[in-house]
Amino acid sequence: MATGTAVVKEVTGIYQPGSAHMVGDGFPVRNLFPSNDLDREVSPFLMLDYAGPHYFEPTDHPRGVGEHPHRGFETVTIIYRGIVAHRDSAGNAGVIGPGDVQWMTAASGVVHEEMHEKNWAKSGGTLHAIQLWVNLPRAQKMSAPRYQTILNADIPKVELEGGAGRLRLIAGTAQGQKGPAHTVTPIELYDLELVAGRRVELNLPDGHNTSIFVVQGLVSANGSRDAGEAELFVCRRNGSLVTIEAKSDSRILLMSGEPIDEPIARYGPFVMNTKAELVQAVNDYQAGKMGHLS
Repeated sequence: MATGTAVVKEVTGIYQPGSAHMVGDGFPVRNLFPSNDLDREVSPFLMLDYAGPHYFEPTDHPRGVGEHPHRGFETVTIIYRGIVAHRDSAGNAGVIGPGDVQWMTAASGVVHEEMHEKNWAKSGGTLHAIQLWVNLPRAQKMSAPRYQTILNADIPKVELEGGAGRLRLIAGTAQGQKGPAHTVTPIELYDLELVAGRRVELNLPDGHNTSIFVVQGLVSANGSRDAGEAELFVCRRNGSLVTIEAKSDSRILLMSGEPIDEPIARYGPFVMNTKAELVQAVNDYQAGKMGHLS
């Protein structure tokens, strides 16, 4: 999947979770960014919360995160284990389980909830997931909200050369195939499973920010030191070649995207370009302009 003339994307750092906290009562997460102050290095990605793996006892009262707003960005939820139900004020609803992805473009604003699916909650089980926040450029922040449920069956699976493993293509392109996620800006998002002792070479767009998160196992990237579960490699923008070597059977999330080099103003669930826009977002939410769940 690589060419001999490709320039290597140098690894600039390896990061561990910068904080850990509970989101609602259903998502115990370890945060990789923004807690490590990587805004410029990982743009257009704004946040990576790594949830679990955590076992939840059976309950008749599903845990999760109740009604809350978002404006100015997208949320991307990837499920490895467990089942999560979503509904929002734009009238969208969906249930995602192992291998599925939810891609919600909040844009001008939605109110939503994310809960453990009620039958799964009754049985109990292990939740293991990632949620990313993806920034929107200024011109798209106040566009209409959009929602995508991307089922595992609809995600192309690319077998890697030499029996090295498998790449699930969530967004972007690989080996002539295209991922099902519709993205606002150019993004490559790969769920990789690598066999111990094997390697994969990937060609990614020059100038894109690229980072590699280790979900399980032990890997190195472009000759770096080894990194294990819940660690993040961050690469330079220049260059296109990324070589990942698995020291044990490993699972990896690779994120690469065109940087959005615009000012970032954050306040809780709102990400805009200026403080004035944040004030407007709060006022609009309080005035009910983002809707409510019935």
